[in-house]
Amino acid sequence: MPIAGMIERSSWFRRVVVTGGAGFLGSHLCEALLERGSHVVCVDNLSTGSIDNISRLEGLEGFAFVAADVSQGMDDLDGPFDAVLHFASPASPADYLAHPLETLAAGSEGTRHALALAHRHRARFLLASTSEVYGDPVVHPQVESYWGNVNPVGPRSVYDEAKRFAEALTIAWHRRRGTDVAIARIFNTYGPRMRREDGRLVSNLLVQAIEGRPLTIYGDGTQTRSLCFVSDMVEGILALLGSRVLGPINLGNPVECPVIDVARLVLEVTGSSSSVTYQELPVDDPTRRCPDISRARRELSWEPRVPLREGIERAAEWFRTSSSPQSGSALSRGARAS
Repeated sequence: MPIAGMIERSSWFRRVVVTGGAGFLGSHLCEALLERGSHVVCVDNLSTGSIDNISRLEGLEGFAFVAADVSQGMDDLDGPFDAVLHFASPASPADYLAHPLETLAAGSEGTRHALALAHRHRARFLLASTSEVYGDPVVHPQVESYWGNVNPVGPRSVYDEAKRFAEALTIAWHRRRGTDVAIARIFNTYGPRMRREDGRLVSNLLVQAIEGRPLTIYGDGTQTRSLCFVSDMVEGILALLGSRVLGPINLGNPVECPVIDVARLVLEVTGSSSSVTYQELPVDDPTRRCPDISRARRELSWEPRVPLREGIERAAEWFRTSSSPQSGSALSRGARAS
């Protein structure tokens, strides 16, 4: 069911651009926007996204795909547009570690081009930022007023700092040019359309369990994550889009769970007899991650509704029955707890 107030405002978003729209989260957003009556232009260079993610949308009235690198500009897109959602960026550690310069470009030049597009059309701009702006937090749970604990030269900095810069750029456009903007700090999200080789916690554990391989835990498993099912995240993003909230605003599941407990739940759901193996925790991997979503509850009337077990069951079913979409690049990926 759509968030209260979204249907009334959906007509305002007659035409929407979604950068990174062929990715995991971006493709779900494209689908949800179409269901709400918007015409959607999906822009993606397919470096980590996949045509398979949007294949069900191709040919539908109101949907168009444009193969382009947003860091190179989007001047050729024909408007008018009412909203621009900037989701173009590698998001898993395996991807941004393999493509550090491209990740920085997506956060800097990509954000600038997306903001310029929104400004030209007087459209609402929504930035997909991340919980990674908090780094390895010393404030728990993380509130929007916390400035973070980020290593600016560590291996993860190419993603963390790209998003921090994107937030600064977004706010600067708003303050200097009056651009209508919103910033979503997205916490760990999972569900159908994650790649088998994505390398993040849920996809990694599910694929290993389904294939009967040992489940890999980095560190001792006591580090925590707060996992939000993709349908809940999409509703939160659209609630923010349809509001007048500037942000930044946390979107995620406030239920915190140790990584080892996620692994045990995966074994229960899949019925797998896989063992659990432990490897060294990656550099700068956060030990605790949990959003304070008081502001989202108060200003967006939003909170996640899908319990972790149900979400894992739905994700497991998708991995069992669907072949994994292949991204546009052949990356060597390792698994992470992020």
